[in-house]
Amino acid sequence: MADRTQVPVDWVPREYQLPLFQYLQSGGKRAACVWHRRAGKDLTGINWIAVCSIMRPGLYWHLFPTYNQGRKIAWEGMTKDGRKFIDHFPKENIDGQPNNTEMRIRFKTGSVYQVVGSDNPDRLVGANPVGIILSEYSLQDPRAWDYIRPILLENEGWAVFIYTPRGRNHGYTLLKNAQKSPKWFSQVLSVTETKAVETEAIDEEREAGMPEELIQQEFYCSFDAALVGAYYGTIMEVALKSKRIGPFPYDSQLVVHTAWDLGVGDQTVIIFYQVSMGQIRIIDCYSNSGEGLAFYVNKLKSDHRSQYSYGNHYAPHDIQARDLSTGRTRLETAGKLGLRFRVVPKVSIEDGIEAVRSIMSRIYWNEDKNTEHLIEAARQYRKEWDDKKRCFNDKPYHDWTSDFMDALRYLALSIKREDSHKKPLPTHAESDYPILGEY
Repeated sequence: MADRTQVPVDWVPREYQLPLFQYLQSGGKRAACVWHRRAGKDLTGINWIAVCSIMRPGLYWHLFPTYNQGRKIAWEGMTKDGRKFIDHFPKENIDGQPNNTEMRIRFKTGSVYQVVGSDNPDRLVGANPVGIILSEYSLQDPRAWDYIRPILLENEGWAVFIYTPRGRNHGYTLLKNAQKSPKWFSQVLSVTETKAVETEAIDEEREAGMPEELIQQEFYCSFDAALVGAYYGTIMEVALKSKRIGPFPYDSQLVVHTAWDLGVGDQTVIIFYQVSMGQIRIIDCYSNSGEGLAFYVNKLKSDHRSQYSYGNHYAPHDIQARDLSTGRTRLETAGKLGLRFRVVPKVSIEDGIEAVRSIMSRIYWNEDKNTEHLIEAARQYRKEWDDKKRCFNDKPYHDWTSDFMDALRYLALSIKREDSHKKPLPTHAESDYPILGEY
C-alpha cells in the first residue's frame, strides 16, 4: 500500500508550511503553530494525517473546540476551488464509505481519521490516538490536552497545536513553553510573513464590520489584542491588576456555599465560595460529566472538601423538573441523599450575566489547580460572532466555558436573592452546623 499510494494527494506545502512538515517527517512529536486566518491550518493537518495513515496504522484525531465546528470546518470544508478537505485522503486507501454521522474514515492500512470536539473532554477518555491535530487550540477546553497527553506519551504519538491567538490564555502559555523547549517546534506566522492574504482583503473585512481587535488576532497573530466579544474579559483584567486573583484558600472560620450547574448531556459544575465582609471568595471548583447526583453529593464529603463547614447549596430552577424514569424531581432526589438545595429563580441569560457583572468587583478568586479552568472560562466567555451578518449575536457562544459560567450566574443570582430578602448568607461556622442538611 505504501509503495503504490502517493501522498499528499495533489497538494504541495506552501513555503511557510514546509518547516512544520519537515519537522514532523523527521520524527518530531510536538508543534505549536500560531498561524493567521486563511493560512491553510486544517488542510495542512489533514494532509499530514494522510501521510501518517500509511506510515503508521492507528487512530488520528482532528480535534476542534466543538463537535459542530469540526463538521463545518474539516468534514464539510472546501478549498477555494471547491475541493473538499477530506478528498485529500487517497481514495485507494479508503476502506468503504466515510461515516458521515461519526465523521470517521477508515483506511485499508488499519488507520482511522476522525473529527472530534473538546466541548466534552470526558468523552475523549478511553481512546488511543497516535496523532492529533488540535485546531483552534486557543478556543478549546484546555482540559482536553490534559486527558490526551498521557496517552501520546505512552504510545509515542504526536500532537500539532494550530491556532490563532485569543489573548494571553492557555494558547499563549503553550506557545511560550514551546519556544523554550528544544523538544518542540514553534512558529508564529502573521500575514506580514506569509503574504498569503492581500492587504485589500483585510481592509474589506474591516469595512464589512470585523472588529479591529479580531483583525489583529486573526490576521496579525496578536496576543495583546483584547478578546473581542468577551463578557467579563476587561473585568477579569481589573481583578488581576487589583490582586483579586491569587492565594485565597479556604478559611475554616467561614462556611462554604455552593452554586451548581447541573448537567444532563453537558457537564456538572460546582463552585465553592465563602462570604465575608462583603467579599465573595471563590475557593474551589469541581466539574465532571456522566455521573448521577449521588456521585456529586459524595464529592462534597470527600478529599479536602470533607473539612468544609457547609452553608447554603444553590441550584437552577430546572432541578424541579420531574424525571420520567423515577417520577421524582432531582430536588427530591438530592433531598433523599441529604443535600438540601435552595432553588435559584429563573431569569434570562442576559439578566444572569448582568447579575454576574454586578458582583464581579466583590469576587476574590483563589488561583490553584481546582479553579484554573473556572478563571480561564471567566476570561474567555464571549458572545457568538455571526460571520454572515458581521456582528455579534445577543447570546453567548456555547463552548466549554458555558457550564462554568452558568454556575457563576447561579452564584450571582444566589447573592442577589439573599440581598433582596435582606437575609445575608451565613458566614461563620457553628459547632452544630450540618455539613449536609436533610430535605
